[in-house]
Amino acid sequence: MSNDIQRIDSNERLSRIVVHGGVVYVAGVTAGDISGDIGAQTRDVLAKIDGYLQQAGTSKSRLLTVQIWLKDIDKDFAGMNQVWGEWADKANMPTRATCEAKLARPELLVEIIVSAAV
Repeated sequence: MSNDIQRIDSNERLSRIVVHGGVVYVAGVTAGDISGDIGAQTRDVLAKIDGYLQQAGTSKSRLLTVQIWLKDIDKDFAGMNQVWGEWADKANMPTRATCEAKLARPELLVEIIVSAAV
């Protein structure tokens, strides 16, 4: 039964991408370069998400839902939202939630989780 679930880029802790039932689930994505401000980190995260979606045979135009986690929502919401607005497919907007959270490392400003239709 597990052959109907495709796991991509897996390690001992997680699968970066899981595809099941026509839906692509991408694990939380953080910036590779954590020296930048919220704009730079958000751009980096969204570029990585583009690549993960492409690996799974889909794109941002097929996004279903997005969860955005910010280290400091008061400080960084506007900056993240500006980059999001430049990146998102305006004709195919997903559902979205944005929350404040203590992220895995203090230098991280944003983490984004997405799901998309194949």
